[in-house]
Amino acid sequence: MAQLKPKELRKLEPEKLRQTLFDLRSELSKLRGGAQRGIVKKDVGKIRRVRKDVAAVITVLHEKGIFE
Repeated sequence: MAQLKPKELRKLEPEKLRQTLFDLRSELSKLRGGAQRGIVKKDVGKIRRVRKDVAAVITVLHEKGIFE
């Protein structure tokens, strides 16, 4: 998945943004879990990118006033 751009995120519907946030958080959890167990080589770059994408989605949700 390419890095998400705030300009593109602002065009999405609120439900799509929530689903994207859920997907990103689950992906981050899998990456962190795999890195902790040593199953997956620590891919710090990918973990960092997913964390930034989560932050971007949350920021857009706050801008729209729909973050719970």
